[in-house]
Amino acid sequence: MKQVKFTLEIILLLIVVILVVQNHEALSTEVIFRVSFFSYQAQSSQVSLYYIVTIAFVFGLIISGLYGIIERFRLKKTIKVLKSASQEKDQELNSLRNLPITSDEVNSNGLEDA
Repeated sequence: MKQVKFTLEIILLLIVVILVVQNHEALSTEVIFRVSFFSYQAQSSQVSLYYIVTIAFVFGLIISGLYGIIERFRLKKTIKVLKSASQEKDQELNSLRNLPITSDEVNSNGLEDA
């Protein structure tokens, strides 16, 4: 499985490199961002699209990483709850197994004598 994952990562990296090389001219253009929100107005200096793509990629990595960490903690909590429930069930099962056998006689049709 590790080899498959590594191979897919290499293929993805190769695709990204090919896209960057083929679109070098388009990605190297500089843009200016303007924000007009009610009375607030702002303008950035000229920024290359390479920076914008890189910042968006890193922001996506951070968001997905945080989601993964939160999901991992949630699953660990679920595992802990399930393990404790399983231990309780095992203890109950062991206590029922250790009950003494009663010596009540059973007649031929399977019913106890009253």
